Amino acid sequence: MTARVAVAPSEPPSSLAARLARLIAAGGPISVAQYMAAANAHYYASREPFGSAGDFITAPEVSQTFGEMIGIWLADLWQRAGRPAPVHYVEAGPGRGTLARDALRVMARFGLVPQVHLVETSTRLRACQAEWLPAAHWHADFSTLPEDGALLFVANEFLDALPVRQLVKTAAGWRERLVGHRDGRFRPVAGERPMDAAVPSALRAAQVGAILETSPAAAAMVADIAARIAAQGGAALVIDYGHDESRLGSTLQAVRAHAGADPFADPGEADLTALVDFSVLAPIAQTAGVRWLGTIEQRHFLAALGIAARIAMLARRAPARRDALEAALARLTAPDQMGQLFKVMALAAKGWPDGAGFAPA
Repeated sequence: MTARVAVAPSEPPSSLAARLARLIAAGGPISVAQYMAAANAHYYASREPFGSAGDFITAPEVSQTFGEMIGIWLADLWQRAGRPAPVHYVEAGPGRGTLARDALRVMARFGLVPQVHLVETSTRLRACQAEWLPAAHWHADFSTLPEDGALLFVANEFLDALPVRQLVKTAAGWRERLVGHRDGRFRPVAGERPMDAAVPSALRAAQVGAILETSPAAAAMVADIAARIAAQGGAALVIDYGHDESRLGSTLQAVRAHAGADPFADPGEADLTALVDFSVLAPIAQTAGVRWLGTIEQRHFLAALGIAARIAMLARRAPARRDALEAALARLTAPDQMGQLFKVMALAAKGWPDGAGFAPA
């Protein structure tokens, strides 16, 4: 089954909230997943959210060295796999195309010049990507990707924006956490249907108020990626902020103008995300037939690829930028910034070598 990300046409800022309010008034509260999907579909279809002028900055926008490290990792793996051809670079949710541009530039130095395939549903973002990657092929989902060669997948800060489902423990048992609308405000409410059977037995006795969060969409996406790699050969890097062991609690959050916001206020006007549970995704990928090379912190991954040496080289070439370059390095690798919270999960087809930075599986 191919995972898809729904995209709504661009609407005036207030119309999505009004439409959701009407939907809830007619049929009752909607799931957190439905609310999040509608909000993010509108959000990404109606603006370019990246960079200092947007709502947030992703790692590729922090420094060119981030994309360069991705390119080095992929090129090294491809070389040690015997330089298979044809080969395709596939990126899910490529933003403005910054990561792909930097990674492909480095890959070319090693003789790796793959066809470029971008999985993107936003017409606005496709136009941005085309400025830097005019030869790319665009896809709405994975179903139209080529089937004639190895695939090198990259998904950076993509899974965190996929809808999450939440269950909440009430005095009457576990219920789905829904979104209602009252007095002009959206707010979470507990559903009426018992959901205890959907909760792992070890968690059913949790305290009242506990929240169990899952992302069926992220699970389906990783299963799709793994299945394609298993069938065609290749590897994947999934990079996102999240945890490597399951835990209770809501991680749903909103970012607007580089600051936290209420995720239930002004749907479609802020980026809604949730932490990725990598501990769930690894076995899903293995079940699909690929090797899980490991899940490590971003700081360890980038250090293994030599990001500090690359930053030092750039600083020697442009001394006036030394402070900015070192600040970018800290932002990407410091434990209290992106270095520890962000994780990197690597997958590879059977018969492909281990990836740099990951212990042999």
